Amino acid sequence: MKTLHPSKVYQMLEPGPVALLATAQDGKANVMTMSWHMMVEFEPPRIACIVSGADHSFTALRETGECVIAVPPATMAERVVEIGNCSGREVDKFARFHLDSHPAKLVAAPLIAGCLANIECRVIDDSLVDRFNLFVLEAVHSWFDPALTGVSTLHHRGWGEFALDGEIIRLKSRMR
Repeated sequence: MKTLHPSKVYQMLEPGPVALLATAQDGKANVMTMSWHMMVEFEPPRIACIVSGADHSFTALRETGECVIAVPPATMAERVVEIGNCSGREVDKFARFHLDSHPAKLVAAPLIAGCLANIECRVIDDSLVDRFNLFVLEAVHSWFDPALTGVSTLHHRGWGEFALDGEIIRLKSRMR
């Protein structure tokens, strides 16, 4: 065993696929790339996510209390990274990156076409936002694109490095 520098821990604990977080505030939609998220409950589905206070999306999420988490396929990797490398303060990201949006059922933030899943969420706990920028969301409605079943997702490994999910194996489980 060798010592691992603390800055590399994220690369070992990557939480899941890179996602897009869409918000809408005052009629204006925005989208950001998000890697720091995790499930915290299955039913109802609850998701914890970190949105930096420096991000344009932070204010919209905090003020509206709702968003859409979209899971893009790996084929969108370059667009996803570019979305994360600019700010919605200066750019209409939906226009710049040719993202097709559709109205959500229960929240004002838009669904993003071409993604494997779109999860409409409401903030249910913001008690850790001031300290850690951590929002706890509850999924209130979700969508999936059956045409994209089985496609790879993108996983952030830190500092511009990504992995694609791979072979799926099934093992006996007592959990349902």
